[in-house]
Amino acid sequence: MSQLFEIQINENSRIPKYKQIVDSIIGDLSTGKIRVGEKVPSINELSETCYLSRDTVEKAYKYLKERNIIVAVRGKGYYTSKADHTLKANIFFLVNKPSTYKMEIYNSFVDTVGLHANVDMFIYHCDETLFINSLEKSIGLYDYYVIMPHFRDANYNHVSYTPQVLKTLEQIPKDKLVMLDNTKPGIAGNYGAIYQDFKTDIYDALKEGLPKIKNYDKIILVYPNKSANPYPRRIVHGFQQFCREFDLDFEILDEIYEDMELLRKDVYVTIQERDLVNLVRQVRSKGLTLGTDIGIISYNETPLKELLGITVISTDFKAMGETAAYMVLKNKKERVKNVFKYIERNSL
Repeated sequence: MSQLFEIQINENSRIPKYKQIVDSIIGDLSTGKIRVGEKVPSINELSETCYLSRDTVEKAYKYLKERNIIVAVRGKGYYTSKADHTLKANIFFLVNKPSTYKMEIYNSFVDTVGLHANVDMFIYHCDETLFINSLEKSIGLYDYYVIMPHFRDANYNHVSYTPQVLKTLEQIPKDKLVMLDNTKPGIAGNYGAIYQDFKTDIYDALKEGLPKIKNYDKIILVYPNKSANPYPRRIVHGFQQFCREFDLDFEILDEIYEDMELLRKDVYVTIQERDLVNLVRQVRSKGLTLGTDIGIISYNETPLKELLGITVISTDFKAMGETAAYMVLKNKKERVKNVFKYIERNSL
């Protein structure tokens, strides 16, 4: 095997071996240790030299081929792609909070753009001043601006945009702008957007779960009215529309209180993680059975909710990041409503 391809495999690492092969080749390409158009060892050669199974090497090469990092030339073998893998674009990525699901969007975006870009992430914690300052300092320094707009007003209510925010956004060339999660039709120009329709999304998702929801006597939305990172009020409007249309007894609470009056055949829709944790804790402490006595639907999917068997209604955060990356890589200017799912598990 060529000395240029000294694949680094750490036997003691918990990183999968195929991923170590991928990282080693990409790293050498990025640093210039190996060149574009360089011949890559065959699967057999790499397998024998690094004492790896063929399946492991094939998995790594499949990943690299899908991302056009290596190409197969019939009768000759594998070569690093002739595409330019240097950093082609600098991307400004601005999110409102460092939550699990916002980070999933960011990680999906970064994984998809791969070697084609350098991505700088900034967080403004739903603060209008931080948002404007971060953006104004960056204007003219980046090739693309991926922006996720969510703000709080003086009363800690959610605001999608303010006049000053819109004024600042107008300074960004629209062919360089991609709006994420929350968009406003009134913004002038042709730009990309991947958004949620918060009112319609929750209505449609709950409607999908209606057969199970009807097994309960009352449905309760736990929506935090005052929060440092507030949620769109349109979630409440969609919930109310759903309950009224299907003649359901409902209530809206600010939070899950200590020593809640938990009644059998109540189903809760929780927004914040701490309310979900507090509710599950109280359900267990009072000897109630989750999914039978008390139902729970949680807003926004996370790996922990999947592990715990919590029913969720959620946008597809991975898809949002991938679609945003696609728009940047292909220079697309489309308006796309992101997929929103109802995922039924044991808590309902």
